[in-house]
Amino acid sequence: MKFMLILISMITVYSILFHFLMILEDQRFSWITGFYWALTVMSTLGFGDITFTSDLGKLFSIVVLMSGLVFLLIMLPFTFIQFFYAPWLEAQTKARAPRELPEDTHGHVILTRTDPITMNLIQRLKQYQYKYVILTEDIQHALELFDQDYKVVVGELSDPETYRRLRVGRAALVVANIDDMMNTNIAFTVREISKEVPIAANADSDDSVDILQLAGSTYVLQFMKLLGQSLSRRVLRTSTRSNVIGNIDALLIAEAPAMRTPLVGMTLQQSRLRETTGITVVGVWERGKFEIPTAATHINSTTVLLLAGSAEQLKNYDEHIGGYQKLRAPVLVLGGGRVGRAAAEALEQTGIDYRIIEKNKKLVVNPKYIHGSAADINTLTRAGIDEAPSVIITTHDDPTNIYLTIYCRRLRPDIQIICRANLDSNISKLHTAGADLVMSYASLAANTILNLLKPDDVLMLAEGLNVFRAGMHASLVGKSLIDSQIRMQTGCSVIAINHDGEMISNPDPSVRLSEKDELIMIGTDDAEKGFLKRYPDCLLYTSDAADDLYTV
Repeated sequence: MKFMLILISMITVYSILFHFLMILEDQRFSWITGFYWALTVMSTLGFGDITFTSDLGKLFSIVVLMSGLVFLLIMLPFTFIQFFYAPWLEAQTKARAPRELPEDTHGHVILTRTDPITMNLIQRLKQYQYKYVILTEDIQHALELFDQDYKVVVGELSDPETYRRLRVGRAALVVANIDDMMNTNIAFTVREISKEVPIAANADSDDSVDILQLAGSTYVLQFMKLLGQSLSRRVLRTSTRSNVIGNIDALLIAEAPAMRTPLVGMTLQQSRLRETTGITVVGVWERGKFEIPTAATHINSTTVLLLAGSAEQLKNYDEHIGGYQKLRAPVLVLGGGRVGRAAAEALEQTGIDYRIIEKNKKLVVNPKYIHGSAADINTLTRAGIDEAPSVIITTHDDPTNIYLTIYCRRLRPDIQIICRANLDSNISKLHTAGADLVMSYASLAANTILNLLKPDDVLMLAEGLNVFRAGMHASLVGKSLIDSQIRMQTGCSVIAINHDGEMISNPDPSVRLSEKDELIMIGTDDAEKGFLKRYPDCLLYTSDAADDLYTV
């Protein structure tokens, strides 16, 4: 508005000056002609039909021309773009961002943050055909996600109306994964709308657990602590006994090192483990590489067996194969942050000694902490790297973890290295660097959330390796396991069958499948996707798919 007033004032002044200067040159024109001349000169659209003859008049024409170039050809377009076109374009852009879900939406998962956990979870939700929507306050971010074909809605995280538009009352789950204060706000706000919808909230601080529960969170998860505990469970110690790492119903999944056992040098067929203990070897680890075993699979001193069976069968294995030796040296934990402390606490609860290497002196709280850099040979020596059976690398920086993995592997080729990965893209690098096992923070959290939707249906054993449950496909009914060719066609192996509520571990290949049977299988992510693609109606954990999740 100011610009237009200035422009009109200039044209008016120029018209008046034109009139009087022309009188000085003994030329007379109407006031309308004065306005005409001022506009044509300023806009450079016409010049020459009316001219000054005096130097003063020509100088005046130059001033009018130059001011016109600045105001009409530069400032006017800029003003139009800034105050008219840009707001209009922004309004059009904002209109593309979805604001609500259709009224009949149900069974969906509401996500409140776009981080590695969320992105990993979205892939798994898609895999298992769950609907989802990402809630964000940033319109530009929403549009970026929208253009990438993500299901997204724009709204205030703390506004109850937002969750009404998201049909939160019919949602399968709300995931609050920001910070403790915001997660509390989200939970409290959602509870204003719905008393029944499950809410899963992450707590960074132990002090926030109770507060999040009071705010209405159904599940309060501590992903950092869960990661530390998971890493600690994979420590092989010097025991050759089986180490349970998860379960689906009564089916237990355990790891057992082959080192210092009679199994070293044998094939699986020669070991006769199934005949003597009832246990089934469903996989083998060799320096971080997983393989589905065959009868000819060779067992080395570095082999870690992945076992599946009942508690009784694992007990038989321990009595037949396992032995126990007291740890000669403590396990090393590199990094005294939340993950490292959680790993140390879990080790202590199982009676395993440890040493934490931490360079931040403020975090050194007891004699089990070694102050110094884990990249320093002197610090590692003081901590006991020469005798330690295992090292757990827990820093939040993947390049540092890669460096430490390479360093520890060079110092101790025989040590077990368990490592944290923050980005999935670095998992293969960590294995290449020498890690025996890598656990992804994002994958662990995503799997934990996924299991809240349908508990005990998916068990992540390691990055990219899952044990999962599926129903029976019509084409498999009446066939034996060996005739079904599930493993050959999908890459998944059946490790148990739930028959009329009875878990049959390690089923005989000749057993015939019935309509009501549930299959418990092990496979990589790709193998699992292959199974679900071949037998799409076998899912026991799915929600109704939506062709069009939201409206604008």
